[in-house]
Amino acid sequence: MIKGLIAPILTPFNDDLSLNNEIYNGFAKYLLENGCSGLAPFGTTGEALSVSNKERMNALESMVKSGINPKVLIPGTGLCNFPDTVKISKHALELGCHGVMVLPPFYYKGVSNEGLFAHYERLISEINHPDLKIYLYHIPAMTGVPLSTELVSKLKSKYPDTVIGIKDSTGDWDNTKSFLEIDQLIVYPGAELLVIDSIKLGGPGCISATANINSKNISKVIEYAHNGDWEEANKIMEEVRNVRLLFQDYAPIPSQKAMLAKKFNEPLWRNVRPPLVQTLTKDQSDILSEKLRNEYNFRI
Repeated sequence: MIKGLIAPILTPFNDDLSLNNEIYNGFAKYLLENGCSGLAPFGTTGEALSVSNKERMNALESMVKSGINPKVLIPGTGLCNFPDTVKISKHALELGCHGVMVLPPFYYKGVSNEGLFAHYERLISEINHPDLKIYLYHIPAMTGVPLSTELVSKLKSKYPDTVIGIKDSTGDWDNTKSFLEIDQLIVYPGAELLVIDSIKLGGPGCISATANINSKNISKVIEYAHNGDWEEANKIMEEVRNVRLLFQDYAPIPSQKAMLAKKFNEPLWRNVRPPLVQTLTKDQSDILSEKLRNEYNFRI
């Protein structure tokens, strides 16, 4: 497993909204040098469903070619159809990625556990790769398709060496705890707010959107927690929590991109793909940056 903080890395776009691989690679290296143990390209925070399969594959190839170790990458590959999910999953595995993070098929709602199990079973059969490691991606607020503890347990039981983990983005501790109770399942909370409790039950860390802007502090929380220094972990968590909750008051993806544009003096970071829009003007970005510095002792 990847122990520590994993960043669902934001995706930079040019003014014509093409993907900028040079900025992407540089930012990936920055995150890995500043507290992150791994990266999860093309998740929700990375605007994955606005990025084509070809763009995803080109970006991963460029990232690895730039010198990033593929063993720290868990790219998102879950789509609503088998052929495309199989194609980009195989590609990631052939590049040497640690594993793939797979959403459930999310178009049809109200589907049964039986249907979801059949989907993952077929997916595993069609990918048919000896190094396949699947991390289930549980984010029902976005997909409308929850993954029950019963389903996850059944998948883990039948495919113990393939279905190895889950990212739980419900933000519900009881839900995350139920996954942690499944034997040998690697569980990453989808936010840092639950990471201390998760580590107490054997969790390795978390996959957090705000790792894109607060990787050093979040990684410190995780490090102290793994060392059993709960007092220091909780102390730093207070600052981390404040920053997290502040960004939850904004549109998280556009606001974080606006802060990266300021941090790196790179206006291209402000670009998002429709249907998202950049909700912060440059003046509002200045105000948010000042608020972070003056009220939260956090400097972009």
